[in-house]
This record gives sequence, structure tokens and C-alpha cells, in this order.
Amino acid sequence: MVTLGSQEELSAVVGDVAQAGYGLRLAGVETQSRLLEAMADQLEAAQNEILEANTLDLEASLEMAVPDLVLDWLKLTPERLHIASKILRRLAFLGDPRWLNALPINRWAKAATGYSQVVPLGVVALVYEAFPELAAIMAGFCVRTGNGLILKGGNEASQTNQAIMEALHRALTRQDLPEATVVSLADDSGDAARSWLLQDPGVNLVIPYGRPSLVKQVMRQAAVPVLPTAMGNCYLYWAASGTSSTVTQIVLDSHRGEPDAVNALEKVLIHAGCSTAAVVQLCRALWDHGFTVLGDEAMQVDIPDLSLATPKDWQQPFLAKRVALSRVEGLAAAATWINRHSSGHANVLVSDTYSETVQFPRLVNSAVVYINTSPRFVRNPSQAAAMALGMTTQQGRCQGFVGLNALLTTQHVLQGLD
Repeated sequence: MVTLGSQEELSAVVGDVAQAGYGLRLAGVETQSRLLEAMADQLEAAQNEILEANTLDLEASLEMAVPDLVLDWLKLTPERLHIASKILRRLAFLGDPRWLNALPINRWAKAATGYSQVVPLGVVALVYEAFPELAAIMAGFCVRTGNGLILKGGNEASQTNQAIMEALHRALTRQDLPEATVVSLADDSGDAARSWLLQDPGVNLVIPYGRPSLVKQVMRQAAVPVLPTAMGNCYLYWAASGTSSTVTQIVLDSHRGEPDAVNALEKVLIHAGCSTAAVVQLCRALWDHGFTVLGDEAMQVDIPDLSLATPKDWQQPFLAKRVALSRVEGLAAAATWINRHSSGHANVLVSDTYSETVQFPRLVNSAVVYINTSPRFVRNPSQAAAMALGMTTQQGRCQGFVGLNALLTTQHVLQGLD
């Protein structure tokens, strides 16, 4: 852990991280793979120490009245640590992700030809709350892409973060690589360290991860590029041809992401032609699974047991086992509502009508669209190249899943002709 006393000290740390990241790129893909394997080994070897530190953080957080949601994110389990080490090993096996480094040569001008190659960003920073295992996962992403990494975790996970960093630094030392490759800013500097980090021109990208309030605060304060992550406030449109059983299964499954249900469906827009009996079936299933179900005034008339949804509920995430229901006239009305109120990173259509499955992605401004399937977020999917830290609504190359591509950029090379 690095303790800072000034912006100048932070700038010096950023310079060290940049140099270490450059050295990591020069070391080559095989060295990076060995380092990833070593990180996984050290994480597994230190499991007991990490879990003991996590217990202390949990006890301290309970005394500080940390919200239950953050406590859930903070509480580590052997399974969560195993997933982190598994991701590191899969990254090692994946090899060089810069698979676009040999693109076809094009003629850019009469006197020159050019090509493009994929290169690392340089220095990446992760600002996060709770989720201590994200330090190891993000370190793996940065090692695999050849970037230096600066971590700024929350105070609630200080001892766990330190235990994980010690394991990562042991792996770096055993591979004869500098500890500056992955640096964590200590809590002693407080919010000042985060503020300095967000203002340092040597940082090429900041990724905030946590509650929407944290993400918005980072975006307001940052003077460097930010890739904002998104969580919750995802919508499902239940078309007239959709079934209650399909909607129920998809909504419930979307909330099973552990520990962070990034793509949890919290709002369901129901076609006016769907029967009240079918909607009641959905409500009963959600109630049986411990959900709070809300509805607008019109829905309350049909189903009096619903809690009343406020106007603000439709445009903000619940991040809880809570679902709000409303009726709409059709696909166009649903798309308009979703575009106005949803987070925009993952939205779902349930329909058996082909025309609607074609129109919905065209009408909805959503980074990822799911049709008749659960949007449940999985950080460690079956395809290694699809592993992701989270989701983003930022348009462009990084829209949707925040994976390895988010940490790479394109360099154009022009060469004169003889």
C-alpha cells in the first residue's frame, strides 16, 4: 500500500507505474503468462489470511453501519476467491489479446502505406468500493494487456485489500518484476488520494466500480478519461405473445449474479393485452422469492397488493430484490419509456413475434439487448476472451462489456514508399 502526502507524490507513483507497465510489455507475453499463474498461486496460498482480514473488515463495517448492499459486496467467500484465481489462470492460458496487431496494409496516400496495431493504454486506475477480489481480477486484466495498474479501494475493505496486494506483490517479486506494476493507494490519504488520482494527466483511464453515486462522483471530479460502469435499472418488455413463465424465469435469473447482479431486471413493462391473471402469476412468483413488487397507480387498481412506485423509481436502480411493473400500449411505447428511464446497458424483450424481435434492438438505445433470454451478468463466462469486469453504457468501442478490449487502443503506423 502506498501512502501519499501530496499531488506531487502521486505523480511520482504514476510515473513509476507507467515505467513498470512499459517494462511488462517489453518482458513479453510468456512472462506475462507466468506472472498471471504466479498471481493465482499466491492468491490461493494466502486464502486463509485474506479471509481472516475480510472478517475484520466486516466486523468494523458493521460498527460503522455500512449499508447491507455494500456488506454483501464486501463479504468474501472461498468460492469468490477461487473465481478470481481461475480468471487469472484463464487469462494466462488465453495468451496475447492483441490479436489485431497484424491488420491488412492499406494505402493511406500516394506516397505512404499504413497499418494499425493494438497497443496498451499505459496506466489504468480502478476506483472501487467493497468487491476486494476485483483488485486481483483487474490486475490480471492489466497484466494480460500490458498496462500498469493503480487501485483505490474503499475504506470498508482496507485490510482485505492489503492482504490481496501482498499476495500480488509476492508474485511480482518471484517473477523479478517491480511491485510498481500494480499499486494500491492506502486509506491513510483519505479522499485526497482519489482526488489527486483523478486529476493526474499521467493516468490514461479511470474505471469506477460500485454504486451509481460513486460512479457519478468520479465522473464529476475526473480530469482524465473515465469509463463509467453501470449497474441495475434494467428493463424487460413483456410483449403480448410472451408468457408469464418465461418472464418469471428471466427476471429471477437476472438477480442471481453473485455478488453483484449487474444486469438485474428491476422494471417490467407489460403489454396492455397481457391478462391480469398472468401478471398476478409473475407477482406471486416474485413474492415467493422474497421480492418487493411495485406498480404504478393503474397496476394497483388491478392488483391492490402492489406497493406504489414513485416517478423517481423508474429512472434509478434499486440494487435490491425489488421489481416495478407498468403497462404500455405496445413495442414503440415500451422502447420510448426504456430510452428515457433505463440505465441503457442491458434490456430485455420477451416475445414470440419475429417482427418484434427485429424491431426491438433497432428502437432501444441499449448497449446490449437480450431477446427471450436472461441478461444475468457472469464475470467468468465459458469463453475466456469474453471475461468482463462489468458493463458500461459509454458509446464506442467499449460499449457493453468492460473486458480486455477496454484496456487497449489502436495505433496507426504510416510508412513512406520508396
